Amino acid sequence: MNTAEMTDRIANGKGFIAALDQSGGSTPKALQGYGVEDSEWSGDEEMFGKIHEMRCRIVDSPSFSNGKVIGAILFEKTMEGCNSEGSPIPELLSRRGVVPFLKVDKGMHDTENGVQLMKEIPTLNDMCARAKELGVFGTKMRSVIHEANQEGIAANVHQQMDFGLQILDNGLVPMLEPEVSLQSESRAQAEALLLSSALDQMERVPEGKQVMWKLTIPVEPNLYKPLIDHPQVLRVVALSGGYSRDEACSELAKNDGMIASFSRALLEVLNAKMDDQQFDQALGNAIDEIACASVGE
Repeated sequence: MNTAEMTDRIANGKGFIAALDQSGGSTPKALQGYGVEDSEWSGDEEMFGKIHEMRCRIVDSPSFSNGKVIGAILFEKTMEGCNSEGSPIPELLSRRGVVPFLKVDKGMHDTENGVQLMKEIPTLNDMCARAKELGVFGTKMRSVIHEANQEGIAANVHQQMDFGLQILDNGLVPMLEPEVSLQSESRAQAEALLLSSALDQMERVPEGKQVMWKLTIPVEPNLYKPLIDHPQVLRVVALSGGYSRDEACSELAKNDGMIASFSRALLEVLNAKMDDQQFDQALGNAIDEIACASVGE
């Protein structure tokens, strides 16, 4: 797919975006969920090797290419890697109609003013250049909102857009992810403040350019409709945020025009000990359920 075809696929595709970008501290937990114990690897290199095997098995699975997965978010090592047959992952995905994205954030600071801002990304321009070279369409970066603190939320969303504009300048489409924690005691209020800040920040997007938003499924259904309908927003996608797949799909289905970008809710039933048929069937069932919730069927 070329850039225009990828843009159309994300804007109009009937499906969802798979989040395959676990990294750093989340990787051991992801491996444990997949049935790979800590004793089966030693050190970061082996750990990332194990998670790469899992991701390759997912993207090589027939059900992953059934047309219902329209995009996939990759960790940098996955972007640079190949599948079992030696095909570069971004090229393989694109060939199968799955638009590749790259996770670019480098983690977060401790909580201040009710939010966690991202750490600086000094290599962002180089990462974007490499991603473009490999055929990647866009990026994703995550920060977290814990409380309905107006000052903190404004700073969080402003930082997301600062990086987003830098990414746009590099010719990629940024997916901005200021996640509102499901554990927040002021979640509904935080989401309302987030929407207001997001709409304010959209005024900074240059004419003719578009960004994406990845957001927690809101307490109030269709809260984010003004973003979904904004002409400079390519797509609004939802994170699962700790919900089970059934819960995430049930909540997502209440929101018109918002599609899934699930990680844990997509992968929760997969296990390294499954044979290929069992694995593909389990993955296919998950993909079908998430796609139905995304397209409102």
